[in-house]
Amino acid sequence: MIYLDSAATTATRREVLEAMWPYLTGEFGNPSSHHELGESAAAALKAARATVAAWLGCRESEVIFTSGGTESDNLAIKGIALATPRGRHLVTSAIEHEAVLESCRYLERHHGFELTIVGVDGEGMLDLEQYEAALRPDTTLVTVMLANNEIGAVQPVARIAELAHAHGIPVHTDAVQAAGWLDLDVSRLGVDALSFSGHKLGATKGIGALYVRGRVPLEAVLHGGGQERGRRSGTENVAGAVGLAAAIGLAGASGREVAARRDAFIAEVLSLVPAAVLTGPTHDRLPGNASFCFPGTSGESILLELGAHGIVCSAGSACAVGSDEPSHVLLALGIAPEVAQTAVRFSLDASVTAAQLHEVALEIAGAYERVRGLGR
Repeated sequence: MIYLDSAATTATRREVLEAMWPYLTGEFGNPSSHHELGESAAAALKAARATVAAWLGCRESEVIFTSGGTESDNLAIKGIALATPRGRHLVTSAIEHEAVLESCRYLERHHGFELTIVGVDGEGMLDLEQYEAALRPDTTLVTVMLANNEIGAVQPVARIAELAHAHGIPVHTDAVQAAGWLDLDVSRLGVDALSFSGHKLGATKGIGALYVRGRVPLEAVLHGGGQERGRRSGTENVAGAVGLAAAIGLAGASGREVAARRDAFIAEVLSLVPAAVLTGPTHDRLPGNASFCFPGTSGESILLELGAHGIVCSAGSACAVGSDEPSHVLLALGIAPEVAQTAVRFSLDASVTAAQLHEVALEIAGAYERVRGLGR
């Protein structure tokens, strides 16, 4: 099997499992308990938080452990918007993950917020003129992702934050896809909140974190025992946090090498299948992302053909499984709905070799011809 769906999830690394194991077995205490087992768990949680904080370049008190990217996005958007008295206006982009868009729409439906969705160009890059024009005195929050999960477009978040801060507006970024690939130093990015998820960088599913700058007010979304300094109640996932810290420690700077292999793969696919359309940016793209449309076919049919030959990839966001609608991301790029339905995303990690990508390119060409033949 050749696995090219790392944007959906990565495999849990052995070192991560080994780091977690004690806290799934003998060291099983609740970190809120005042006895030996509880104190051991609390110490492990504190050490994990310190690792995350060092990685993000923030204070430990600014790190909130969550169940993953979706919860982190929900807490950041709802929590900051509901706690900020300056207005009832949100600004986001047309290609955000559903966790961001649905959080914004929830605030629209139930709390009277107004939402401005800023468009992108044909490569998926935010229209900065339209964005700056959207900022208002009553804008409560800007939320723009660092890197897109379908097309890999990396947004100029530092500039986005600079423009918002000139108006006193806090900024959140969904960095779920960027984690492990891009520098997430929050001072460099200039953001007030940042979300990421462990299973995108070799940790387990069910653990993530949210950075919130200390001065930014945050309304809790989950209420209960007041864990995470009252910002996210619920018994902490100690083993998950330890695993997340271990995964961060293993995250390497392999982006340049992966990008070079990815670029060669893109060139070979476009050579073998001239009708294929690369979606997303030519530059400013996540190293592991290569996404195409194959006009005149069905993306699902291409997937089935490749799957039969041991190649695992996806038709787009793994969070939109079961939807018959074309990707909102591709539609925002101006791609026609019937072409957007032919999309296939290939997302690789550092373990995928150039030889494997060459094999995949040949299989794509064969799959394309077979699917086209069935349609004639």
